[in-house]
Amino acid sequence: MARPTLKAVLLSPVRELGDKPLLVLGPSLGTSTLLWSQAGALLGDDADIVAWDLPGHGVSPAAAETFTVAELADAVVELVDSIAPGARFHYAGVSLGGATGLQLGIKHGERLKSLSVQCTGAKIGTPEGWLERAVTVRNQGTGVMIEGSAQRWFAPGFMEREPDRSSHLLHTLRDADRFSYAFCCEALAGFDVRDELGGIRVPTQALAGAQDTVAPPSLAREIVDGITAEGGTANAATLDGVAHLAPFEAPGHVAELLRSLISWTESRGAGQ
Repeated sequence: MARPTLKAVLLSPVRELGDKPLLVLGPSLGTSTLLWSQAGALLGDDADIVAWDLPGHGVSPAAAETFTVAELADAVVELVDSIAPGARFHYAGVSLGGATGLQLGIKHGERLKSLSVQCTGAKIGTPEGWLERAVTVRNQGTGVMIEGSAQRWFAPGFMEREPDRSSHLLHTLRDADRFSYAFCCEALAGFDVRDELGGIRVPTQALAGAQDTVAPPSLAREIVDGITAEGGTANAATLDGVAHLAPFEAPGHVAELLRSLISWTESRGAGQ
C-alpha cells in the first residue's frame, strides 16, 4: 500500500521560514485549500501557514490505491519534512483533515506543538454509509454529491449571503478526482480512534458547528473527554451559526481561536 502524496499551498506572506511558528492546515473531504483562505490570511502575520490538499483534490495528485487516515497523517509529516525538515508544528484540520489531526496526535505527537480539530470526530458516520458513498461516487462522479454537500457544509442562509464563495468551494468538489474521493470515503469507513484519544498529549481544541449534522458538538466533547481522561489538555467550543466548515463559514472566529491556542502554547515553551 503506497502512502498518498500530498501537495500544499502557502497561505501566509512569502518570507524565510523559521522566524514564526509553523501552522499546517488540513481540509474537509471534497474541499481544497480554499477552505482556509480567509482564516489563513487573518493569521498570516502570526504564523507561517501551509495548507494541504487531499489526494485528487486541489493541487494534490490523484491516489492510485487505497489508504488509511493514519497514512494521511504520515503523508502530512512527510510534507512538512519536505518544507522544514524535522520541524515541530501547530496543526488544524476540518472533518477528514481533523481526523488526520487526531491521528497525528496519536502517532506523531512529538512533531506537534498544538492541535485544533474542527467539525470532526474520533469516528465519523458509519462504515456502511461511507462505503456506500464510495461506490456511488466511483460510478457517478463527484458531481452527484454537490446538492447533499451544499446542505451539509453550510448553515442555512450562508449560500445566500456568500453565493460566490460557496459556489467556488462546491466547484472544488465537482473537480475532485472521483476515485481519490472514494478512497477518502473508504479511509473514513475504517477510521475509529475513540480508544486511542488518551495518547494525545499536546494542547488540543475541538471546535464544532452548532448546526453541524455530520460532526455535531457531541463528537467534539467526546474527543475532549477522551484526551482529558488520561491527563491530557483539551477544551471544546461550539460556534453558533456554523455547520460543517467552520473556517470557511466563520473565518474570523476560527482565526481568533487558533491565534489564542498558538500564542498560549508558544508562551508555555512548546515551541522550544
